[in-house]
Amino acid sequence: MSYQPFWFDEALKEEEATGLLPKLPQNHHTDICIIGGGFTGLWTAIQIKQQQPTKKVTIIEQHLCGQGASGRNGGAMLTWSTKLPSLIKLVGLENALFLVKESEQAVHSIKHFTQKHAIDCDCRIDGCFYTASNLAQQNLLQPSMQSLTLHNANNWQVCDQQQLLQTGSMTNLSGYYSPHGGSIQPAKLVRGLKKVAKKLHVTIIEQCAYKTHSGQKPISISTTQGQLNAQSMIFAVNAWLPRLQKQFAKKVVLVSSDMAITPPIPALLKKAQLTHGAPIIDSRIFVNYYRTTSDQRLMLGKGGNYFSYANNVSTKFDKPSQYSDLLHNSFKHFFKTDDIPIERTWTGPSDRSVSGFPFFGQFDDGSPVFYGSGYSGNGIVQSYLGGKILASLVLGSDSQWRNCGLVNTPIASFPCEPFRSIGAYTIRNAIRRKERAEDNNQQPFKLDIMLAKLSGSAAKVDIK
Repeated sequence: MSYQPFWFDEALKEEEATGLLPKLPQNHHTDICIIGGGFTGLWTAIQIKQQQPTKKVTIIEQHLCGQGASGRNGGAMLTWSTKLPSLIKLVGLENALFLVKESEQAVHSIKHFTQKHAIDCDCRIDGCFYTASNLAQQNLLQPSMQSLTLHNANNWQVCDQQQLLQTGSMTNLSGYYSPHGGSIQPAKLVRGLKKVAKKLHVTIIEQCAYKTHSGQKPISISTTQGQLNAQSMIFAVNAWLPRLQKQFAKKVVLVSSDMAITPPIPALLKKAQLTHGAPIIDSRIFVNYYRTTSDQRLMLGKGGNYFSYANNVSTKFDKPSQYSDLLHNSFKHFFKTDDIPIERTWTGPSDRSVSGFPFFGQFDDGSPVFYGSGYSGNGIVQSYLGGKILASLVLGSDSQWRNCGLVNTPIASFPCEPFRSIGAYTIRNAIRRKERAEDNNQQPFKLDIMLAKLSGSAAKVDIK
């Protein structure tokens, strides 16, 4: 892969050269084979080994660990708290409150894990902000906040003027702040997880792509490096799942999140009061989000841009963002200047489900093959929880995770192609026109308002 996203490039530059990568041994047998060496696969492997250290666990990864979606992530650590109303509809009140609480705790658990294992990944638990960046976004967050308050689960607070200034932009008219959030260098985290997994004696084979599998106990798995046998198998490939397993072809839609990062700009960040690691997310459907790094860079991302036809992981995901003008305009929207330098742009594939939440389960044929996917743009914290779910499934342990409402439930489908892509771009363009009008304090066209409502749960918060 010739072009690297900024995070992954930075992570590899700081790693010591370790020589040739391990190859898949001949006649390799393992208890559990995990397909995918990103956040989900590595957290799952670590959870399994922590619960049952004698289990033989093997991860195969088609590239290098973290070179997929995990290492291209925007690095914002967000919880499910702003999605409580839709989570209640999906999994019921008890499970929804459990998942919200666990997602908030996971932020701090990840920080503790990085400290315990000396993973240097710029993990800053400075909270997070959700804001209104135009008049039309004012009060959109109230349904989520009211639901949290109703169920005694609200850890958000209305921003006072001083807190609002800490978002770094006078464009933000109002906002909410929660201490349960933060930011992280995602590629350094995933590379750190790889080291921890290896210390726990997880076998990790990189540059080894899954091809097919057959049989049950043992499962015979064919890869580009040969065959291996496993008692159980887990697909933890996220955006690549529809390509590898056709039964998931309509369960997610692959959409880009496009990101840009500046060189170090300490003077601008100091002036803007952006001296913390809290991400700032606005309240539009396809959000703008930005955050700083410890070396005083500013990263900005925008979701909902490129939709991959038939869920092919297009080569566009391995190139600079084709939406650099859109990213530049977002910088200008918040910081009112054309002078913010951009060092690099990149694109990450997001596996968005119809519900906006991930799904987990076991294959319908009863084989010991499990899966997790559909993080819908919220992957860092949620993949930590996904590791708990998948470990509980494959080990038959911890019934609370196996019965959390995200496991073995019906998964809604998107339309087939070409209707999926036609519909996605029609709705996307209507949302863009609507939000462009709102940014200019103009009334959007009624048709655009109507079409925007068809986006369902695309927003990071449940809005009225």
